[in-house]
Amino acid sequence: MTNTEPRRRNRRGEGGKLREEIIAAALALLDEGGDERAVTLRSVARKAGIAAPSIYAHFADQPSIMLAVVQQEMDALACALREADQNAGPDARTRLFAVCNAYLDLALLHPQRYRIMFGGLWTPSVDDTSITDADLDSLGAEALTLLAEVLGACVEAGIAHGSDDLYGDAVALWLGLHGLAHQRAVVRKMPGPADVAERLITALAHLE
Repeated sequence: MTNTEPRRRNRRGEGGKLREEIIAAALALLDEGGDERAVTLRSVARKAGIAAPSIYAHFADQPSIMLAVVQQEMDALACALREADQNAGPDARTRLFAVCNAYLDLALLHPQRYRIMFGGLWTPSVDDTSITDADLDSLGAEALTLLAEVLGACVEAGIAHGSDDLYGDAVALWLGLHGLAHQRAVVRKMPGPADVAERLITALAHLE
């Protein structure tokens, strides 16, 4: 639904609030079933109840809005994984499965947001926008670090035979989780056994 109510103008010093409202408007457009093509400067402005030129004080272009959305969602992913890890207790295997299942649950809960977190049409050439390679390279670093931590804990506990490249093992596990999450999002009826997630995690984590 389009926001047609007049928006109260932010007071001096509330520019950060407007930036948050712009990001929230972009997320709302995604959650309504659209994709990144639905997130334009004009549609975001309309959803936020502001004039389109007001966006330029905070974002140089549409991709920079999408980058802010992705950064926020990556932070939410890292928080969800960290919370799952903290609630899992000290057992390394339990920690690993808690973190991996939290990843899959988040992807299932917010499929539109999840899809744009990992690329899509919004990801432009860095030559064409204000986005830099450093912006893109940093995405997901905290979540990947946590995944490596719980994998390392399994190796230290003697329940997994890891390689000499823990980071590489974490990337492989992430890609496996991502593939499963993507299939669940795009396939009407997921083929395979009900415990496919457990099998995938067990195999990619090299659990004994």
